[in-house]
Amino acid sequence: MKKLPSGLYVITDERLMRRRDFVRKVAEAAAAGAGIIQLREKASRLRDRLALAKEAVKAAHLHGAKLVINDDPRLAAAIGADGVHIGRDDASVAEARELLGARAIIGVSCYGDIDLAVRMQEAGADYVSFGACFKSPTKPEEELVPLSVFGAARRRLKVPLVAIGGITAANAPQVYAAGADLVSVVSSVFARGRVAGAVKEFKRRKI
Repeated sequence: MKKLPSGLYVITDERLMRRRDFVRKVAEAAAAGAGIIQLREKASRLRDRLALAKEAVKAAHLHGAKLVINDDPRLAAAIGADGVHIGRDDASVAEARELLGARAIIGVSCYGDIDLAVRMQEAGADYVSFGACFKSPTKPEEELVPLSVFGAARRRLKVPLVAIGGITAANAPQVYAAGADLVSVVSSVFARGRVAGAVKEFKRRKI
């Protein structure tokens, strides 16, 4: 079982980050203590996405963070990313592993489904995520998952558990107390004026 980087797990959002500031904000988050940065970029053309991803992975690595790509293991392989995060409609864990190799970090969205998480662990996933834990401005339509899922999942899973959905510095301690190993955030970091300050606030709240 891989040990994931410590610190906050942050996810980019093209709606919250202007192109000219994108790489700078990734670098700020990494320098402030984000251990994993997920590049979630769906709106732009592939050529633009490739160029942006190359710069983002350099910025993350410069400050000691890992960078994973949302949904797209081929893009992750092309730019030397540290891994990929996949959902229910994306490539399988086996397909991602074949493209990215044994050292890559492969995470899977499991929503509130512990049985699915068990299957993904058996397939070789390095972590699973559950959520949405709270109402999220990023995906307001997402069905909420009770925090009790983390305690129940821990009894059946060995891989790290990542929480997502509406997590703020104020409610993050509840999520850690419920059994999550990492929390992942979007707007709580990238909708703020000071990215570094937002990341550091999460670090202060971790129990």
